[in-house]
Amino acid sequence: MSAVPAVQVHNLRKEFIRRDGGSRKRGRRRRVAALQGLSFTMQRGECLAILGQNGSGKSTLVRLLSTLLINDGGSAHVFGIDVFDKPRSVQRLVNRVSVEASFFKRMSPMENLSYSARFYGMGPRETRARIPEILALVGFPPERGHEPMEDLSRGMQQKIALARALLTAPVLLLLDEPTTGLDPRSKLEVQDFIRQMREHHDSTILLCTHDMAEAEALADRIGILHQGELLCLESADEIRQRYHADTLEQAFLNATGRSFEDEDEESRRGVPA
Repeated sequence: MSAVPAVQVHNLRKEFIRRDGGSRKRGRRRRVAALQGLSFTMQRGECLAILGQNGSGKSTLVRLLSTLLINDGGSAHVFGIDVFDKPRSVQRLVNRVSVEASFFKRMSPMENLSYSARFYGMGPRETRARIPEILALVGFPPERGHEPMEDLSRGMQQKIALARALLTAPVLLLLDEPTTGLDPRSKLEVQDFIRQMREHHDSTILLCTHDMAEAEALADRIGILHQGELLCLESADEIRQRYHADTLEQAFLNATGRSFEDEDEESRRGVPA
């Protein structure tokens, strides 16, 4: 497995149908590109960050690689396995953590994790031993393990989402805005956890984010995704040099003509993230 790239994407395309006009029933249907001919390669153990505004195609990329969407063209392989021809094999290698992580809100973290463990085929004995280990790893306080999820903060819930992803010991971790909405302390704890995953579990990590400081702190290489196109993929220093900028934020602005404070054009056009 180590002899082949962790992720190999070639000319990957995805489109969605959108209706123009105020009425969904009467509006003219048209195809809108979310990803346009995306190509890149990741090596095992690498952390790669994709920077982009909402609507740039980040979440679409994560959903494609995690087998939740079917492509409209191009190819994607995870450790040499075709994502779209052999999705079940890929699912055993990857896990996804997204900003919209969903849970059974009235169930506790322990109950949610136990349910997920059974879904992935883990036995009761393995589940009882594994869940406390994972919760300790992500810094979740054990005394809160039996409270309803709906009573926990956003940061606590995101830690449970990370713990759930680790139940299957994925070799490829797909992180879609994992720290969005977190308080500063929880954000730093999640970022430290991502570092631990690389150091101690040999995980390959694809991090999609709009946090430039986070991307620069965690990733070996950074890509700028704009309107479904990958404008570059290199180190932060190389990106600053390429776009004649002193900061990564200025480089992003020079590359795309937009800052993260601008109103997002893709969202107004209805393009999925």
